[in-house]
Amino acid sequence: MLIAFRYEMPQQNNWKSYELTSENTTFHFNGNPMVLTGFLPDYTSAHESRHTWLSLNDIKEDTLMDMPTLIEFPGKVYMAITEAELVDYAGMYLVKKDGIFESSLSPLPATSGEGCIKVKATLPHKSPWRVMLISNRPGALIESNIITSLNEPCAIKDVSWIKPGTSDFHWWNGDILPDTTFPPQEDFQFNKYYIDFCSRNHITYHSVIGFGGYPWYTSDAEGYGVIGPHTDVTKPIPTVNMDQICAYAKSKNVDIRFWVHWQAIYPDLEKSFSQFEKWGVKGMMVDFLNRDDQEMVNIQTEILQVAAKHHLHIQFHGAYKPTGLSRTYPNEFTREGTLNYENDKWGDVITPDDDLGVVFTRMLAGPTDYHLGGFRAVPLSKYKIQFTRPLVVGTRCHMLAMYVVLESYLQMICDYPAAYEGQPGFEFLKDIPTTWDETKVLDAEVNNYVAIARRKNNDWYVGSITNHDARELKINFNFLPEGNYAAEIYTDADDTDQDPNHLNKKSLNITNKDATIINLSAGGGMVMHIRKT
Repeated sequence: MLIAFRYEMPQQNNWKSYELTSENTTFHFNGNPMVLTGFLPDYTSAHESRHTWLSLNDIKEDTLMDMPTLIEFPGKVYMAITEAELVDYAGMYLVKKDGIFESSLSPLPATSGEGCIKVKATLPHKSPWRVMLISNRPGALIESNIITSLNEPCAIKDVSWIKPGTSDFHWWNGDILPDTTFPPQEDFQFNKYYIDFCSRNHITYHSVIGFGGYPWYTSDAEGYGVIGPHTDVTKPIPTVNMDQICAYAKSKNVDIRFWVHWQAIYPDLEKSFSQFEKWGVKGMMVDFLNRDDQEMVNIQTEILQVAAKHHLHIQFHGAYKPTGLSRTYPNEFTREGTLNYENDKWGDVITPDDDLGVVFTRMLAGPTDYHLGGFRAVPLSKYKIQFTRPLVVGTRCHMLAMYVVLESYLQMICDYPAAYEGQPGFEFLKDIPTTWDETKVLDAEVNNYVAIARRKNNDWYVGSITNHDARELKINFNFLPEGNYAAEIYTDADDTDQDPNHLNKKSLNITNKDATIINLSAGGGMVMHIRKT
């Protein structure tokens, strides 16, 4: 069951505008259901919280809960609450008050003098959709397209330039280079190293980011996360010849995209994006937004609109959850809005249990930017924080499966070239699609495991991950149409408790009448690539 409603404020005879201080939508639940949610300290955040599994009665009053939030009722009935078509409005959270979930809207910035005003708009006006996904099968919540369907149709007349795909992202690995005859810095040689890697391995995009914590563009501030008064994204730093980088990438059939701080491009989007288009850049990660008040929501919509004029895709990082706007502006490729593997560089390790929490909450809202591709897995007992060459936990097959389990139109392959080439499983990532024609959840249990099959053209990809428990899964191939198929299967090796990077690879000839048993190690996973023969 899918339920969605919204509020519409019609034109009034005597009023042309309105100010909203509270929406007061409430959700009443019988009994004491279990809740899977992320708690946030306040409205200003990158929405990076771990998901907590607890009873309704155990949730503290007046604590912000991010959306989507999942509720499990007795008898294994599930409901997820989120919103769709967040446009010219404030982002919504949930707060428990007297045992009831109540909406709480992100206030306009205090610096604007608006106090606790949440929305200011001219009439007529409407709220986002308030969405409830309800099923006795948790996989049905993942399969649902209601979030995008509630948005307006595509507003871009020509979409032929929009090109989803995979991207490198060397910031995650620590800007690693091999031994060189040139000084390591942000320059042509550094970018050439990664462009060549992308070209050899069918990776669609190379990301020009910066080096050593400093961006590629002129900035008089220190580090990535701050903006100085003379920051200028139309002027690269002296060591960067952007025309040379873009021309070389084009010669290698690789496209260029940028990382930028949002305040480095805003408010003069036209100036920035005109120069990007002139260079031949295809898109960008826009970072450090960290708000979802009405002002920031409108800024992000404006970024998408102006970017579309200049044939640029957008990846919002340090941003709120998706609300299906990629239907209206399909140049929005993905969003972060979740704690993910970038945290392994400096914080508490992201575990397979955390991954499952994301699957049944944040992923329900849409494409999920997750910094995938860490190929240095270790047992949890051997994990340590490394900002350069970061470690991950969970098996190699778990990592491969995340590319199928998580939907994102711009999946990252963000370790460095030597970490991948010649490594088992990397061949699977070379041809992984980032958009899908059909999705079926084969099996799922909240917080424990999931198995998802996704189709691209005539090929199927199956990905399964488990939490800290090893388990046996039966994969039934009855989702396949009639015919004969060859399945290439990657599974956890027997010694993954010692070396989680080990895996087994085998081939099976199958039909839709067959099934196979898969053994998942603790923190493990499995992937399949199924081709019709």
